[in-house]
Amino acid sequence: MGTLSRVGIAIDSELLGRFDRFITKQGYKNRSEAVRDLIRGRLVSSATADFETSVVGTVTLIYDHHTRLLPEKLTELQHHHHHLIVSTMHAHFAKEICLEVLIVRGRSREVQKFADLIIGTKGVQHGKLVMSIPGKLP
Repeated sequence: MGTLSRVGIAIDSELLGRFDRFITKQGYKNRSEAVRDLIRGRLVSSATADFETSVVGTVTLIYDHHTRLLPEKLTELQHHHHHLIVSTMHAHFAKEICLEVLIVRGRSREVQKFADLIIGTKGVQHGKLVMSIPGKLP
């Protein structure tokens, strides 16, 4: 971390109260840490929005493995995009419900397109892509 700088901001009292309640629930020790975290989050979001940015992330899928040919389709998509996949984890949560987490890396555009494709596969009940950037923020 670099040299700390103090800044002052004006915030509506009601908004500040809501923020304080939020950061207390989240377990932040103080406002400064919460604000730093929010800023880092926005910087990461901005960086990953650039299609050429090198990203890392996870694609999380929830699906019914009894859905006709779904496991085969998901495996085929993963093999077709193997260059983006670092690792996978598969877990069984009920007789028919599976959770799969794919660790991915590549250019933001490619990772986003792959995630959209696999999450949009018929039979996937829920999916989410979370991206970040490796190393220091730009």
